[in-house]
Amino acid sequence: MNQKLVKDSLVIGFALFAMFFGAGNLIFPAFLGNMVGDQFFPALIGFLLTGVGLPLLGILACSRAEGSYELMASRVGPLFSKVSTTILILAIGPIIAIPRTASTTFELGIATLFPGANALLTTLIFFAICLFFVLKPTSIVDLIGKFLTPGLLTVLVLIIIKGIIMPIGEIAPLGVEGAFALSFKEGYQTMDVIAAMIFGSIILSSVRAKGYEDRQSMSKVILMSGMVSVIGLAIVYGGLMYLGAQTSSLDSVTFSRTQLVMYITKSVFGSFGSIFLSVSAILACLTTAVALLTASATFFTRLFNDRIPYAVHAIILTVISILMATNDVDSIIALAGPALDVIYPVVIVLIALTLLGGWVKSNRVVAITVYVVLGLSLLTTCATLFDITALKAILAYLPFNEMGLGWCLPAILVFLTATLLTKSND
Repeated sequence: MNQKLVKDSLVIGFALFAMFFGAGNLIFPAFLGNMVGDQFFPALIGFLLTGVGLPLLGILACSRAEGSYELMASRVGPLFSKVSTTILILAIGPIIAIPRTASTTFELGIATLFPGANALLTTLIFFAICLFFVLKPTSIVDLIGKFLTPGLLTVLVLIIIKGIIMPIGEIAPLGVEGAFALSFKEGYQTMDVIAAMIFGSIILSSVRAKGYEDRQSMSKVILMSGMVSVIGLAIVYGGLMYLGAQTSSLDSVTFSRTQLVMYITKSVFGSFGSIFLSVSAILACLTTAVALLTASATFFTRLFNDRIPYAVHAIILTVISILMATNDVDSIIALAGPALDVIYPVVIVLIALTLLGGWVKSNRVVAITVYVVLGLSLLTTCATLFDITALKAILAYLPFNEMGLGWCLPAILVFLTATLLTKSND
């Protein structure tokens, strides 16, 4: 195999891993392991589907759409494309994901090393560093892939290996039912599938910058890079979830997500645990925040047809992120839940329809399928959020609804029906 292709794929793959592996990826697997105990394996499968499998499919789908989720969504309609892309950017950017990186940096990183540290000052310094990298977007991928990711991986692998060799405790039988479904939806909180939609343009630009122009060679580099990133994610997810499962036997101990990661790291490395925890948290959160700010600023610059400079957008988004980051991690997670329950099914369906390629006869088929999924997701989320008993009873008749996948079979049936009734593309 071409040596240059392998080297470039590794660099881009490590960069992509670092972009994906942020705040949610660090704190959710361990917490999930603690919740499911001896149901670790079905939980891991569910989490890997949304945290690894779907992001890889998202990267491949984006590569077919020139790295643009906006182009993928345009098959539904121009207004839907603009609105849904803006919602995704806001969610993965200054409203949820970016503030969560800053809050996690403080709770797991700085506060562990310096208990008396000021949260606001830490947040300001964090975003100042992010902005420095964001204002140099042409080198962002290589900077992350070459310098930050190795440090992050080293810390995490050391924690996981020692935790496996010297277990924290027994994995307890907790009698958890539906571990797969619970984990599948918990994977939403990593926001990796949404991130894949946003990172597509960055990765595609990086591939082209390395001299790959024809579709075949570009597809090969993107696929290999995607495999590098998701293999890394699967190893780290599995390791952190396994360590979390080792804490399931603790009686009468309640941890928040960040407290559990602190406990695990200190149990594994003793007095040095806080240092390892701080380094891993800061690196994970910084790399993700830089990537998300870059993608968000690029989108809004394009949305306003370059009338407002990229640097101005980057600064505005940074300020909004700072304001949102005044909330703690758990508060941001609570805000994210209902929004992700609506967003994720729509994105998953768009990925599937894009990968189906020629099997999708008409843009009208895409629009009908997506709007049905959007409607069901809104109804399901409202029923849960506002505890509407009657609506819950009706939705319960949908197959797989208890798994949070009540939209899945209707989407398939609507797609097949619309396809049969459509003769040619619009």
